[in-house]
Amino acid sequence: MAETRGYIRDGLEIYRRSFAIIRAEADLARFNEVEERVAVRIIHACGMTEIARDIVMSPGFAERARDALLGGAAILCDSKMVANGITRTRLPVDNAVICTLDDPAVPGIARRIANTRTAAALELWGDRLAGAVVAVGNAPTALFRLLEMLDAGAAPPAAVIGLPVGFVGAMESKEALAADGRLPFLIVRGRRGGSAMAVAAVNALASDLE
Repeated sequence: MAETRGYIRDGLEIYRRSFAIIRAEADLARFNEVEERVAVRIIHACGMTEIARDIVMSPGFAERARDALLGGAAILCDSKMVANGITRTRLPVDNAVICTLDDPAVPGIARRIANTRTAAALELWGDRLAGAVVAVGNAPTALFRLLEMLDAGAAPPAAVIGLPVGFVGAMESKEALAADGRLPFLIVRGRRGGSAMAVAAVNALASDLE
């Protein structure tokens, strides 16, 4: 019989120790209680405690997003990775989790607006955008397109988790969201981001409601 390797097998203990290490190593002093929970989950998702200094939440973001979820707000996602990662059992009132990327109308819309499929998929959010929690964890073009839709008169969401990742447009799209001034937002400055971090933020906000 093979020798058993020595490692922690209790999932809850792994979480407990992980969060304790994060709180010991990361500078979280500027966050309030709700914001800290979100920041810790984002750090846990990427394994980089130093990213704490680049996490930016507008005043009231965490509370506004949490209240929207409690009120039944839909969660609109730019990618299936984000949508599939959200833990449905944590959502307070069976909130709808929506990603329109696979809709058959998307390729045609992308050609019409001369943009990416991910940006085009936002055109199908329609009336669901008003008061929603938006989670962008992949495409900078989705974040830019959201701002363009608001410029054109679309009803604003309750809060935006803007965490696109990459080398072209990611940093710029996040800074554009932060500078816009119309929306409660969460970003990680620079090139870093991604679906895992966006999911972590949503799950953290929902967990705070348990």
